[in-house]
Amino acid sequence: MTFMDGAQYHTGRVVNGPNGGRNQRLVLMGDRRSGKSSIAGVVFQKTPPSETLFTEATTEITPSGMQSFMNFHVVELPGHFDYLKLESDDVFRDKGAVIWVMDAQDQYLDALNHLLDTITYLAQHWPAINVEVFVHKVDGLSEEFRNDTFRDIRQRVQDELSDLGYDNVQVSFYQTSIYDHSVFEAVSNVVQKLMPQLPTLESLLNSLCSSCRIQKAYLFDIPSKIFIASDTSPQESKTYEVCSDLIDVVVDIGELYGWDRSTEPSYVAQDKTDIGNDACESLVMMERRGQSYLYLKEMNQFLALVCIMADDSPVENQSLVDYNVGVFRDALAKVWQW
Repeated sequence: MTFMDGAQYHTGRVVNGPNGGRNQRLVLMGDRRSGKSSIAGVVFQKTPPSETLFTEATTEITPSGMQSFMNFHVVELPGHFDYLKLESDDVFRDKGAVIWVMDAQDQYLDALNHLLDTITYLAQHWPAINVEVFVHKVDGLSEEFRNDTFRDIRQRVQDELSDLGYDNVQVSFYQTSIYDHSVFEAVSNVVQKLMPQLPTLESLLNSLCSSCRIQKAYLFDIPSKIFIASDTSPQESKTYEVCSDLIDVVVDIGELYGWDRSTEPSYVAQDKTDIGNDACESLVMMERRGQSYLYLKEMNQFLALVCIMADDSPVENQSLVDYNVGVFRDALAKVWQW
């Protein structure tokens, strides 16, 4: 059974920057020592978390980023940067989201005031920019204190915005740490909001899951480990962690045994080509007897589909899954104008 008949594709031809939403422009903000540089290093520069302990405080506007399927352009603002008094048009111009990093282990009342000033400033001058709050360094707190701190920060911000007359301003909150997968998951959610193709990708993944009895499916940007879409079934952090770890395995193996792909195979009948060694793609399955198994298939050099198969989905149906995944890959090619 296939699932692409009559599908409509959103190719991202909307006002969202070049490459149909593939250029993601983010601003990292927050008070001094809140963890901005650590997040930028771990997520976008692949710095080991242990090495961020020696990161010096940011003293000037610092650009960073990563070139992969999604081109991330990140600007980090130092804690003392006063955008209300200085000419900051160039800082926020063409940006999609502001990520405000707040240290959950520190006294955060002053940081809350700075955050509220930022939100009101953006609402007045750059209303199209999303505001995302990372309640950071939660790994050092007990679960109960972590949740209480998170609720307190969110409630204070929402109450203050309501009192100031900014009830319609949408602010999202995440609990993050560089020592687990939470920061990658949070950045993934931030990036997805900026992608005009997201509804189409979610629809395609939902159809794939329904056709192949897949429990959960993610579309990963391999170098960054950020998932740019998933199906709309309920998501658990442990599910993302398992799939992210599988990406690490594939990257490590690819560095040892990878090869260049000069051509890409197609599963559309009229365009079907012979698949030689040059066009082979990674296919990795991890199976435990009596348990659900993982399925990973590269879509191209930078994108990978990672699925958690249902417990009752036997390996014997692999040929059906492979065919539908091939059709899914061709649909992606149309969505992204490959």
